Amino acid sequence: MRVSHVLVIAAFLISLSSTYLIAQDQSAILDAPEPVAIQPLTSTQPLTLPDHPTPHRVIDKKFIAVMGTLGALESMRFTTRQLVLENEMSAGAPWVTSVPSHSHLVLKYAPIFAAELLVAYEIKKPHDWLPGDKVIRKLWWLYPLAMGAIHLHNALGNINTQGPAGCRSVEECQQQQQP
Repeated sequence: MRVSHVLVIAAFLISLSSTYLIAQDQSAILDAPEPVAIQPLTSTQPLTLPDHPTPHRVIDKKFIAVMGTLGALESMRFTTRQLVLENEMSAGAPWVTSVPSHSHLVLKYAPIFAAELLVAYEIKKPHDWLPGDKVIRKLWWLYPLAMGAIHLHNALGNINTQGPAGCRSVEECQQQQQP
């Protein structure tokens, strides 16, 4: 499944949950009690602060564990791809002209992981303007799970890479291609 398909499915599920929650929120607004009038303080009454909800913690142990797993799977994917390219290059495969350097890989894939981290952070973070935010925040782990599955699939594909059918060496493959 391509990444674009996963994103379309995730957007569809989020839109379904938000429309359901909009209908729920509208019925809750109609049933809401009237606000309590504020009375002036007298000198005998103690000063009490209103109850504030506790701040929502976005980066917690679960977030670190899930994003660490995603980082490990992504590292496994590009490490196995690098090994496939190095092995094909050393075997003399004509379709591999060069192998990228390790620093090039870090510079290329670090921003991708940073973007994935930012997406998961933004999904988990509370938003006052977004209806159905509680459901969306509870499902923040779906995006890293989907991306982790894609990275694992690609890594296992790299590990199981084989040459053309019937070839045990580059020489055999070249002899089969010649008429």
